[in-house]
Amino acid sequence: MKTKLLLQICLALGTGVGFAQDASIQTVKSKSGTVLGYSTNSGVQILKVKGESFKDLNKNGVLDPYEDWRLSAEKRAKDLAKRMSVEQIAGLMLYSQHQAIPAHPVGFGAGTYKGKPFAESGLKASAISDQQKKFLKDDNLRHVLLTSVESPEIAAEWNNNVQAYVESLGLGIPANNSSDPRNTAMVTSEFNAGAGGAISLWPDGLAMGATFDPELVKQFGEVASQEYRALGISTALSPQVDLGTEPRWFRIANVFSESPELVTDMGKAYIEGFQTSDKATEIKKGWGYHSVNAMVKHWPGGGPEEGGRDGHWAMGKFAVYPGDNFSDHTKPFLEGAFKLDGGTKEAAAVMPYYTISFDRDDVYNENVGNGFSKYMITELLRDKYGYDGVVCTDWLITADEGATPGTFAGKPWGTEAMTVAERHYKVLMAGVDQFGGNNDKGPVLEAYQMGVKEFGEDYMRKRFERSAVRLLKNIFRTGLFENPYLNVSATKSIVGKPEFMQAGYEAQLKSIVLLKNKAATLPVQEKKTVYVPKIYTPVATNWWGIATPASYKYPVDMELVKKYYNVTEDPQKADFAIVFVKSPQSKEGGYSEVDRKEGGNGYVPISLQYETYTATSARAKSIAAGDPVIDPEITDRSFKGKTSTASNIMDLRTIQDTKMMMGDKPVIVSVTADKPMIFSEFENQVEGIVLNFGVSTQAVLDIISGKAEPSGLLPLQMPANMETVETQKEDVPFDMIPYKDSEGHSYDFGYGLDWNGVISDERTKTYTKK
Repeated sequence: MKTKLLLQICLALGTGVGFAQDASIQTVKSKSGTVLGYSTNSGVQILKVKGESFKDLNKNGVLDPYEDWRLSAEKRAKDLAKRMSVEQIAGLMLYSQHQAIPAHPVGFGAGTYKGKPFAESGLKASAISDQQKKFLKDDNLRHVLLTSVESPEIAAEWNNNVQAYVESLGLGIPANNSSDPRNTAMVTSEFNAGAGGAISLWPDGLAMGATFDPELVKQFGEVASQEYRALGISTALSPQVDLGTEPRWFRIANVFSESPELVTDMGKAYIEGFQTSDKATEIKKGWGYHSVNAMVKHWPGGGPEEGGRDGHWAMGKFAVYPGDNFSDHTKPFLEGAFKLDGGTKEAAAVMPYYTISFDRDDVYNENVGNGFSKYMITELLRDKYGYDGVVCTDWLITADEGATPGTFAGKPWGTEAMTVAERHYKVLMAGVDQFGGNNDKGPVLEAYQMGVKEFGEDYMRKRFERSAVRLLKNIFRTGLFENPYLNVSATKSIVGKPEFMQAGYEAQLKSIVLLKNKAATLPVQEKKTVYVPKIYTPVATNWWGIATPASYKYPVDMELVKKYYNVTEDPQKADFAIVFVKSPQSKEGGYSEVDRKEGGNGYVPISLQYETYTATSARAKSIAAGDPVIDPEITDRSFKGKTSTASNIMDLRTIQDTKMMMGDKPVIVSVTADKPMIFSEFENQVEGIVLNFGVSTQAVLDIISGKAEPSGLLPLQMPANMETVETQKEDVPFDMIPYKDSEGHSYDFGYGLDWNGVISDERTKTYTKK
């Protein structure tokens, strides 16, 4: 697939013939074939040395080593780092807050254009916002995180505008634009905020894990990297190789599996696909114009969150290891991300998680967030395991926390009492290179001066240069110094092209798991008559507490359903019913402001069932606790004896009511899950269960109708009940009792049905519970 698209890739990157766009952007082909792209407005001139062409990025009329594309990325980075001022390196250490193109007028990602909201500015959507100009020029920032874009063409134009702008500044260091996953078939959370504009849609996280197919993941990486580079994106803030060993964890939907072996292979394949350029676009050692740096996350594994709470909030700041199983969580890094088969050898960057890996530091005996931990970064990652790539903090760890443990704000876990500048200094001394979500160089420079006071100027200058070299290598290796510009028309033809869309859709089909098929109810032939009930969706709040009103409507596009079946609103006239539901949702996420105000500790259970659940089997005392600034009174986070009811309990009622109305006629439940769930509440009442972890309705209907045969396998266990959930250990895989259905099938890791029965193939032989 890569080879066929070579010409288009070259066009998009400006490395081939037919480079057509803004007349101010010019290309020069050097004698030995390297193509240089530059803006005539930036002041950059082309130097000729022995017949070869080079960009004079610092405009001094001399070919400096960092401008010489014949040298290695290492040599060029070291030369450039020595030329940079402390202020410039401080800017290089910044990774921007989320940027929408164009910027929103208010709220998250807001920005202005000549002091006005975009809609009032009269500018194109690809214009650089006031805030972007400030952090690119005044703060020397060169790593930009993109979220939504109006269209691929706008993204390409914005990239060209930004690259021309920064090419005119100082040493001419190009922007390294990045993204969270953009290709997911369902866009439901901040982690997928990148999905905007046409792009191929693939399964992600548990959905991709359910394919049990690393080669498919590698194919995804190869396709997505082409689309990323055509959008001007050269770094992926992915893959997430945390283990899903804690079934209640908020972010478990984004992991591949709870299996260390499967996650290791999937993560490795993902990085190979993203980072490796084919021979025609290679620069050196696998890196090239097609490469996208992969930032693997989250070291040393963010999965074992106590009680399933998440480190984005103070309520979930602790990762715990009751099974003393730290090693399994590092395996996807040490045996996967850092041991690639291709020329790039290892993931370009690593992101530690927010969490405090509780009581794992036996050198400094600190309980601090992983990004602050010298033990986790220097002692383990750098020294013991030899990783010398970029380490970037997760977003906003140096910012102040919120007013309560459930408030979304900064995540300075373990350093809550420090100042913002002191936190930056602690991150630097831990061995980290970059600050995620910080647009301001000020605290970095303050941290530098703290180091000068403690260790002297020479020490801190070398410390800064060491990080600068790591950061610059990732920009050099992807060819951005030679040509960061895009051909807009080629971008339009590459991003979301039909072959990519088809490949993504086929992968979606492979991710769907058939759990139950009583009496061979499925597939249901097309043009039968189906009843699809409406669903009540309660009020929901997003990360920032903004509420979405309740609704009562069809959960899927009924016009799409009509392409497969005749539709009736009368169950008596239907041949069968499909009930589309979501897995149980816990409204509080593990912490209740109401409980705290009423005198409790605030901590409540995260339930995986719809009905009201009482945590009778929970720990009598939590393993970890502590909010020294915002709630110092709470030294125990146990929720034993407290109750929780899923906010979408009406999904269960709808299943039960539908079965009552359908009588003996079959009812099929289509579940979209974001974590494991308890099936005992309805399984024996229905004939079929089709499970997906976030794909399109069309893919689900293709399975139900028999247009495609199911082949997905459970990437993690489905628990028998909440007692086994409460008694399992957060850090240990495969330690729950799996649910057994009315057909005698156990919903265990690796289970799935096709039309012939329980699947047994090379995948189930390769990946087993160990």
